[in-house]
Amino acid sequence: MTRSPNGYENDRVTRLQKLLVRLAPLLLLAALALIVAACVPSSGGAGASGSGALASPTHSQAPLEPAHVTANPFDLLATLFTPIFQTLFIALVVLYKLTGNMLVAILLLTVILKVITMPITRKQLVSSRQTQLLQPEVKEIQRKYKGDRVKQQAAVQEFYKQHGVNPAGGCLPMLATMGLLIPMYSVFSQGLTNYDITAMLRVGPIDFGQILGITCPSAVTGPQFNPVHGYVTNPCLAATEFGINWGIPEPMTTGLFVAGFGLSILAIISSLVQLLSSRQMLPPTDPRTADDANVKTQRQMAYFLPFISILYGGVVPAGLMLYWIASSVISIGQQFLVLGFGGMFPLFGWTPGFAKDYRPRYHVTMPTPTTTGTTTGAAERSKIIDRDLSARSTIRPNPNRSRSGRRGRRR
Repeated sequence: MTRSPNGYENDRVTRLQKLLVRLAPLLLLAALALIVAACVPSSGGAGASGSGALASPTHSQAPLEPAHVTANPFDLLATLFTPIFQTLFIALVVLYKLTGNMLVAILLLTVILKVITMPITRKQLVSSRQTQLLQPEVKEIQRKYKGDRVKQQAAVQEFYKQHGVNPAGGCLPMLATMGLLIPMYSVFSQGLTNYDITAMLRVGPIDFGQILGITCPSAVTGPQFNPVHGYVTNPCLAATEFGINWGIPEPMTTGLFVAGFGLSILAIISSLVQLLSSRQMLPPTDPRTADDANVKTQRQMAYFLPFISILYGGVVPAGLMLYWIASSVISIGQQFLVLGFGGMFPLFGWTPGFAKDYRPRYHVTMPTPTTTGTTTGAAERSKIIDRDLSARSTIRPNPNRSRSGRRGRRR
């Protein structure tokens, strides 16, 4: 059987989609690493006047102000980014003034963001669980059409369509919620380390700085920088709680460095919490999908990705790690309501009695096929798919054949 050009094109598109889905978490981490590398205070350059500093971060040398549109394309992106940053930063400042504690303010802001994104999170969890429930049947369809990728992909897509499930529905909302990491990074690294934040607290005619009674004495005296690491030692907001400055990387406060690499205790805690969350998101072990390459890859990533935070935990602000830990803990609670224990057990071959046959509060069931008109059985739907795919792949005669060729066949 000859495959049509459209079949080859669909095959390439499907392979590209699978590749992008697999690389999406790594691409997001790479983008975060690039942003962190671009925003981390530089260790070179002259110090601020009168401070005796050996280094000074560029984003703290000037008052924190909203970006303005210029001919520079990066300024345009910064201008578009400013409303998101300003909203999160003002919310953090309001919570700080209400509680008087930066750590508590960060935790409260995390809870508020998780509540706002709860509909997106629920949609992600339900879609992810439905996809997991359909995997055994998808595996059977792939086995049935083994050797013909065009027919295989078309049959799988038709199967998902009949059940009203979008396999990418569990990935896109997750990327949207993880996108908050970038503005939150800027809130901590720039908002909590700047010596003059009054301009960023003004939105049109409303001056939140005046309403909240925020004044920045350092705006008059000027910034003072740490002589070793270069961060501002007199920021407008007091961001140090329990001996940790939440606006700078944790090792700069604790002094934990191993072979020149900053070691963050918060990053280690974050890795363990994310590992627990990742195992919970895995589907329960199923012998029918044990040899599935996609399932194996998913499990490998669930064990590998959480520990990447140890690498960047020494260069991102401690406040971002605290935000990520609190966010992951809340996510575990949300996942427990929908997924239960998920793939958390067996652990080293052991499954506790309370986890066996546990039914979560918002249990997700197998999606029923959507039918139009009369009810159609699974066998009949399979026949319809087979007939449709066979009709698409039928070799049609070439209309450009010569008349002499047809006469030759008559003879």
